[in-house]
Formats: sequence, C-alpha cells, structure tokens
Amino acid sequence: MKSRILAILRKEFIHIIRDSKSLVIIFLMPLAMIFLFGYAITFEIDVIKLGLLDYDRSAESRNLLQKCTRSGYFRLERVCKDHDDIKRAILNRDINLALVIPENYSQALQAEEAEIQLIVDGSNANSAIIASNYAKFVIAEYRMSFIRKSAGLVSVSPRIYYNPNLESTVFIVPGLVAVLLMMICAMLTSITIVREKETGTLEQILVSPVSPREIIIGKVTPYIIVGFLVAMAVLVFGKLVFAVPFRGSPLLLALLSVTYIYASLSLGVFISTKAKTQQVALMLSVLTTLLPSVLLSGFMFPIASMPSILRYLTHIIPAKYYLLIIRGVMLKGISFYQLYLPTIFLVLFGTLFLIVSMKRFNVKLEG
Repeated sequence: MKSRILAILRKEFIHIIRDSKSLVIIFLMPLAMIFLFGYAITFEIDVIKLGLLDYDRSAESRNLLQKCTRSGYFRLERVCKDHDDIKRAILNRDINLALVIPENYSQALQAEEAEIQLIVDGSNANSAIIASNYAKFVIAEYRMSFIRKSAGLVSVSPRIYYNPNLESTVFIVPGLVAVLLMMICAMLTSITIVREKETGTLEQILVSPVSPREIIIGKVTPYIIVGFLVAMAVLVFGKLVFAVPFRGSPLLLALLSVTYIYASLSLGVFISTKAKTQQVALMLSVLTTLLPSVLLSGFMFPIASMPSILRYLTHIIPAKYYLLIIRGVMLKGISFYQLYLPTIFLVLFGTLFLIVSMKRFNVKLEG
C-alpha cells in the first residue's frame, strides 16, 4: 500500500514540476492579489473634504475648525454662504461633509448646550458613516477640552489592544490569507481527477492495483505541501510589505494552517469527483470557495450583523474558523488551548469530504 501511494505521489509531483507556468502562477497570483487587495481594500478615509458654514464667527468656532483640520482627517475645501451652497457643493462632489456652526455657539458652549449640525453626503453609506464618526469624535474632544478648562472635569483616555492605530491592513491581510488559501487549494485539487479523465490517463490508473483511497491520498498529499509553501510565502510577504504584527508562535500557525489546507484540498477533491470537465471544476471551486469565504466568514462583514439564517450557514464555512486561528495567533498571540475547537472542525470537515470523495470514486470504479 505504501509503495502504491508513493507511486501516485511521484506521478503527481512530476505533473506539478513539469507544469512550470502553472507553478509560477500558483505562487505569484496570491502574492499579487494580497498586494493589490492589501492596498485597495481599506475601511479608512485619508482625507475628508470639509465644507464650513459658520454663523457664529467667534474665536471658539475658529478654534473648532482648526481642531478639525489639524486632526489629519479633514481638509477645508469650501466656506459656504448658506444651506443651498452646501447642497450644491455636495451635489458637485466638492465636499463630503459640511459643518454648520449656529449663531451664539460660543455662549452655548460655555453653558454646555452647544449643538452643531453635520450635513453628510450619504451616496456612499460606508464613507458617510466613517466621516460623520470622525467629525463627532473631533467635536466631542474639542468640547470636552473646553469644558475641562472651566470645570476641571476628568478626561477619558481610551487604550486599544492588538491594533492601536486601527490600521485596516492589520485586519485585512490575515483575512486575505484565509480567502486565497481556500481558493488556490480548492482550485488546484478540483482539476486533478478531471484532468485524468480528459487526458485519458484515468483508465490506466483504474486497471492498476491501486484502491480509490490510495489514489485520493496520493493526489492530495503533494498539494498539501504546495499549499503550505504558498501559505508561508503569503504570510512572509504580508509581514514584510504591510508590517502586519506577528505576536504568536510561527510553528503553531504553520501546524494549524496545514489543517486548513487539508480541509480546502478535500473540498477540491470532492468537486473533482463531481465535475466532468476542468472548466466546470474551476467554476464550482470559485463558487464554493471564493464567495462564501469573502461574504460569510467574517472577513469583510461581521457575522453578528447577518440575518439568523446566514449566521447558521457560517458554521460550515472553513474560512470562518481559520480566521479565528490566524488572527488569534498573529494579532493576539494566543495558544492552541484557545484554538482547539476551530482546529477540530477543520480536521472533521476535511476528513468528511475526503471520505465522501473516496466513496464516490469507488462507485465509479464499480460502475
């Protein structure tokens, strides 16, 4: 049995090595994607174009404007004459947000009754929420600093763990590793058996004294090694280019990554036993890996905010569990004790699909 598996392994390694162009793509594509997505996907806004309508024109209103512009979030683009001028500026995309300071603002500020109107361009909901939150934060900070001077109040100084600067890349890059590994590994193995059918070499394997279990193991194992190398390359690339912190054990992450690669490859083998052509196999692998990993894993959208049906569906998404692993190890430095449940799920997920694939392949042998 061992010699037969080694023979399949050797055959599959020869396929991989001889297809040098695909091998280059396998390594370059995830690096290129993590480079592009790491810079393109961000939840931050570098500069918010600010409009100002100041009815008060006092020292306090000017100090508030300086507080906004010096914060680094806002750039004053336009001093508006009235509300109609604000509407025109937003319509022409000259400003993203307008700050309306009412009359007698300075007196109201001293009486702790000051109110400021924010008019936000809501055509992009995400940008509108971020811009308004930035403005509320700066205004609240200015108001508290003004009140502290007169009343001596105690200030609040928040401290943020694991990502103190709230950088999007620290959150996104580990998630991209999970998405890319699932997609690449499933695509690699989804065409293995289908390729044998199309090239006519499957018949030669079927007449040989090799069981379906030996064929599946022999075909999956080389891609576990390739997937592991891709994972390490992506992690090193993310560390060097985006300076993502790595607070945990590299050995622990490497071992747990193997379980995720195993689950991804098993799904690809399952797809390979169902598909009849390589094109169909590739389409199925993208449909069952890329979309669920991006939308339902917690990579882009918080699972707690999803409808109850989708929240239940996320329990069968492997990327969800690997996100807990990679973010936990890289960003928090947690140990295996906190990660054994996600690891068990990935092992069970991969084993289930591998067993089903063997049985499906066995049926084809008998048929």
